[in-house]
Amino acid sequence: MTRPTDRFIAQNRRARHDYLIQETLEAGLVLAGTEVKVLRKGGVSINESYAAERDGELYLMNANIPEYAPARVNHEPRRARKLLVRRRELNKLMGAVTRDGMTLVPLSLYFNERGRAKVELGLAKGKRKADKRAAEKERDWQRAKGRIMRGRNA
Repeated sequence: MTRPTDRFIAQNRRARHDYLIQETLEAGLVLAGTEVKVLRKGGVSINESYAAERDGELYLMNANIPEYAPARVNHEPRRARKLLVRRRELNKLMGAVTRDGMTLVPLSLYFNERGRAKVELGLAKGKRKADKRAAEKERDWQRAKGRIMRGRNA
């Protein structure tokens, strides 16, 4: 979904560990001016955030965008921010969330090539402890296999 020209602001690495990401999509963000300034500086956290439907719209909940110190009028750091998605995508996502017990997790926050703030959302299903252990075991094996192959070629 993201391209090499995109500039990452924040990433939620924990999400790929805790959830099995089945589908991703890109959504725009409705932001205040001071929020954009803070995004350009960095220091944003989306680790505990999630996306939820409210009044027929999709919102990014619990994302921490700290206050911009030089501003006279500031924004609320953990306010709900509206996400811009097409109605058809929203209906599809909300159907999966209600029907299959999935959740919408923000994977990354970045600026696209036009300078617009975007969120990459993942339609995810929670992993069990055994699934996490299996994924870690597979990752360790791939790492060990790479070391063995490098040893033979060298």
